[in-house]
Amino acid sequence: MPRKARSVKRHPANPDPKFGNAKYGKFINYLMQRGKKNVAQKIFYMALEEVSKKMSTAEQPVEGKQIFEQALRNIAPLVEVKGRRIGGANYQVPMEVVEPRKTAIGMKWLIAAAQARKGAPMYQKLASEIMDGYNKIGSAIKKREDTHRMAEANKAFAHFAKFQRR
Repeated sequence: MPRKARSVKRHPANPDPKFGNAKYGKFINYLMQRGKKNVAQKIFYMALEEVSKKMSTAEQPVEGKQIFEQALRNIAPLVEVKGRRIGGANYQVPMEVVEPRKTAIGMKWLIAAAQARKGAPMYQKLASEIMDGYNKIGSAIKKREDTHRMAEANKAFAHFAKFQRR
């Protein structure tokens, strides 16, 4: 067993078939359940169409892709807390979130918030959550604010971040 930890190369995500965007492909993979990728793609594309239809006005059409990108930026956390055991005590240490993890967490929160909604098809729930994320409301944004609040409350332990495991 080697003593030195080696960094693992990140595997590039496969792009989605419609737009050729790797971020959308990643989102579809997170959305997928039981290996049914076609169903996940259909849900995602229908949600983008729904967002485009609801957010557009007669004089100003809006693309669902732009709304989705902005919603993801609004939902993604800037800081998170990680548990660290130092001197026999566990501390919740606030740490900055790096870019690939930031978008992954944002995508997972967006999907979880959409799944928690009741009484509509998944594409409509996802579209509603995307629009709420764009408007900075909704349960995914609440999750982000709770995470930021937790990091702010534990700011006194930020100096323990130097003991970070890599």
